[in-house]
Amino acid sequence: MRFGVVVFPGSNCDHDAWYALSHNLGHLAEFIWHDSVSLGSIDAVILPGGFSYGDYLRCGAIAKFSPVMAAVKSFAAEGGLVLGICNGFQVLVESGLLPGALLRNRELKFVCRPVTVRVETLNTPFTSAAQRGQILTLPVAHGEGCYYADTPLLATLKAEDRVVLRYVDNPNGSLDDIAGICNERRNVMGMMPHPERAADNLLGSADGRVILESMVFSLAGAHA
Repeated sequence: MRFGVVVFPGSNCDHDAWYALSHNLGHLAEFIWHDSVSLGSIDAVILPGGFSYGDYLRCGAIAKFSPVMAAVKSFAAEGGLVLGICNGFQVLVESGLLPGALLRNRELKFVCRPVTVRVETLNTPFTSAAQRGQILTLPVAHGEGCYYADTPLLATLKAEDRVVLRYVDNPNGSLDDIAGICNERRNVMGMMPHPERAADNLLGSADGRVILESMVFSLAGAHA
């Protein structure tokens, strides 16, 4: 499988994602610069963590105007798999590819530590290789990771089984303990925890591999 990893000015988890995909999972991965108008020939794209464009204004608010995001939107509209991690989740929300908002953490402090999350649905390409209720230990590193949605949207996400991950130990005050959601077509997912930083036992946890391996599993099935 061939993955693309978008690089914005200020991205700092792009190499982590590239390494997890290429070295830990053994698949092809390439960087896609923010001013590219095409994603090239890829099977899936990842928007990594970091501080895109310095996260001025709001996290992801400037990145949504990058030329590459037009290509990402087209790719998603055609059914391509898009995973936004941390700042990438913020970019997806700002770009309208996912609903809701990501606000300042409840205690107004940057949180950087391992957390536990629970897999809430297997009905996505990002969790198809997991088990329902599976507990994952993944690191977080964010100051604006508090997921917010109004009551009707929260009800819709729950009714449509679009809450993919929930915190067991909510580190940021996210409503309904939401750590990750998907779009209506289920081919775009955003999550605040970092699976790419938990893809090798040397890092203290390899639980994040199940997210990335689910993408590979789903893509393999699509190409079969």
